[in-house]
Amino acid sequence: MKLKGLLVAAIAIPVVISCQNSNSKIGKVILKSETDSLSYALGVNIASSFKNAKLDEINYKAMARAIQDVYSKDSSKIKMNDEEAIKYIQDFFNRREMRIAQENLEASNKFLEENKTKEGVVVDSSGLQYKVVQEGTGPMPTAEDIVKVHYKGTLIDGTQFDSSYDRGEPAQFKLNQVIPGWTIGLQKMKVGSKFILYIPSELGYGERVRPGSPIGPNQALIFEVELLDIVKEKTQDNKKK
Repeated sequence: MKLKGLLVAAIAIPVVISCQNSNSKIGKVILKSETDSLSYALGVNIASSFKNAKLDEINYKAMARAIQDVYSKDSSKIKMNDEEAIKYIQDFFNRREMRIAQENLEASNKFLEENKTKEGVVVDSSGLQYKVVQEGTGPMPTAEDIVKVHYKGTLIDGTQFDSSYDRGEPAQFKLNQVIPGWTIGLQKMKVGSKFILYIPSELGYGERVRPGSPIGPNQALIFEVELLDIVKEKTQDNKKK
């Protein structure tokens, strides 16, 4: 349906305009009709997209003016056509992503440079930094092994983005199927060990942006990891039993 396509486009493509009057108050919305309700609902959806995209600088008057101009019978009022608007949006997000990536890289490098001088921190030839909190006595895994771990992941500012402790159960995965920092770091651990891994972005998610995650491009990551066990992979014969 065309209407559905238009709705998706309106919600998915945020209009990016610098805020010129962020302190202006929005009057009370009185939903007197179905049209009012639909208009307000569209506003909620679009605003949610802005918020999720971390667009804090929006000139609501300019956005409302653009909507009025597009609906106007006088096409000369429109200051951008569809192609120009989409290109502006794409260019804006590309510029913003590059700026954020550079800022994150500088902050991560500064953190790791300072962190490597702290007591107990070991620097691996790969660039991985780690600290032994508790040394275990069990075997050490290889990259081909499946491991069972408890862990907590944070950004360098302390923001937690993942935790098996919070989920109430340990995680289990093959070591060669995770980020390089984990593959390298856990092979240094014996079962029963607890390490803190300080992972440079190139051994983490690099420049990738992970939608819905607080992890941005070029961010160093910190993981507290407990190696609980090395899990024996089930063979086909065992599966049949």
